[in-house]
Amino acid sequence: MPRVVTDGVDRNVYSPRFSRDGKTLFMVLEDAGYTHLSRAAIDGGALTRVTEGYDINGYDMAGDTIVVLESRASYPQEISRVTSSGLARVTRVNDRWLDEVMIAPVTRFRSKSSDGAEIDGFLTMPPDQPNGQKLPTLLRIHGGPVSQYGESFSFEWQLFAANGYAVVAANPRGSSGRGGAFSREIFADWGNKDYLDVMGAVDHAIAMGVADPDRLGVGGWSYGGILTNYVITKTTRFKGAISGASEVNYLANYGHDHYLLEWEAELGLPWETTDRWIKLSPFFQVANVKTPTLVMCGQEDWNVPLINSEQLYQALRRLGVPTELVIYPGEGHGISRPSFQVDRYERYLAWYDKYVRGNVND
Repeated sequence: MPRVVTDGVDRNVYSPRFSRDGKTLFMVLEDAGYTHLSRAAIDGGALTRVTEGYDINGYDMAGDTIVVLESRASYPQEISRVTSSGLARVTRVNDRWLDEVMIAPVTRFRSKSSDGAEIDGFLTMPPDQPNGQKLPTLLRIHGGPVSQYGESFSFEWQLFAANGYAVVAANPRGSSGRGGAFSREIFADWGNKDYLDVMGAVDHAIAMGVADPDRLGVGGWSYGGILTNYVITKTTRFKGAISGASEVNYLANYGHDHYLLEWEAELGLPWETTDRWIKLSPFFQVANVKTPTLVMCGQEDWNVPLINSEQLYQALRRLGVPTELVIYPGEGHGISRPSFQVDRYERYLAWYDKYVRGNVND
């Protein structure tokens, strides 16, 4: 008979594996910006955490020995062994590099949205920035949307901070890590509550005296790009935006991407619920956009097809909004070729430096 081992656990779990004796099931558990290695007894009992305070990106077992691929905001992934007193580091492949660089500090915060919702976020500060100076600040939005920012080392946050930016990264409604109801808050209502949440996170950074309200940028990839599209159609507060691998005209996706059942379950059939499809598509509010926007996508992205980026770019050009379209040949939803990864980061910095920081001659 099937038995639900995680009954009552309102969090995402994945990568299940049995212990050697078959009496325990190990798994990775998402919770409030962390990922823990956890376990549950097959014959019942509460789910317990094996690790705390780290992001666990993978694990393996041999006999009674458990090793994890773990990370924190202050260092990239390393392998550690689980002991009775905590984690014991096995590898130190990043130590030499860490000795040569300044790591930007990352702190957690909670912010309140205009409708009263409270969300979790992360603030990354330049490592050598004097206190009290207002900084050009970037709102970076994660994909998913059922995903979360966590404690893992983020090269992207570190790159922006090394170039003088504060980075605000929030887990708005729709994210994972806070339970099913929290993830479902934006069901068939994208770009509304999650928009309020990411804007509340930015306002929190401004109230802290960190973010310069006159030098704000926004951007993200996948759903991060989609929510960016909502942001720039709803506000002109941001001086520069980057929309990566995003969707903008949902009608164009039906039958073109692989989300057919998902589209129908959430929005209905487009010829029956046309008004809903149009209302939710940022494309039909694109005339509101004043923010210079860099549009990027992989040529062979069948997850979020290129047609979305092409239509967004064409509309912005037609409206006279500063924009560029960058298409990476042979790439899918993620950019895997190292030279293209470098190119993408260089374009990120160039766009933000020009429009957020105001280096117009760059």
